[in-house]
Amino acid sequence: MSHAPVFDAVIHAPGRLQICAILSSVDDAEFAMIRDAIKVSDSVLSKHLKQLEEAGYVKLTKQAENGRQRTWIALTPAGRKTFAAHVAELQRLAALTAPEPMGQGFAG
Repeated sequence: MSHAPVFDAVIHAPGRLQICAILSSVDDAEFAMIRDAIKVSDSVLSKHLKQLEEAGYVKLTKQAENGRQRTWIALTPAGRKTFAAHVAELQRLAALTAPEPMGQGFAG
């Protein structure tokens, strides 16, 4: 990957990280699909999307369909680049952790 790993605090919040992960594998996704996938209310998803939009990471498009307004969300090129760099940084950090010794698994 050509992008240097960079931790991004806007993306890192669990809900926003999940949103970016979903959007990274598609061109766009409908609001309700994302809401249901990350199991949050409309208002919580709206707040996350507003923060991502203000950072320039997502673009929202509203379309009327069968008399209903639907919102579609897509990662911007900057959002894709930043998400990829964030994931690379998480992978770099994970690689720094000590491997668990064999036979010493957590007994839960």
